[in-house]
Amino acid sequence: MADEIKFTEDELKSLSELRETYGKVQQDFGALKVRRLVLDQQLEELDNAEEAVHKAYTDNQETERKLVEELNEKYGPGSLNPETGVFTPAPQPEAEEAPAES
Repeated sequence: MADEIKFTEDELKSLSELRETYGKVQQDFGALKVRRLVLDQQLEELDNAEEAVHKAYTDNQETERKLVEELNEKYGPGSLNPETGVFTPAPQPEAEEAPAES
């Protein structure tokens, strides 16, 4: 059998420090992964919120289009002062009279 060799205190300390450093690095990797998961969840929530706001915007545009169409059918072209609620019809070009045939 080979003779046993005993490591010095400094060598044992160095090995212990390496083991501790590896443990800390593994712990740090785990913490980073958890942070990344949380950020991914937050990003997904932001994407969902953005999609909902986009839908609300396009729905509102459609509501506006329908309202303008209804008001134009009822009152004709013109402009509305939203502060006073007064509608001013657009001037209509006067129809030219057809020349009388002689």
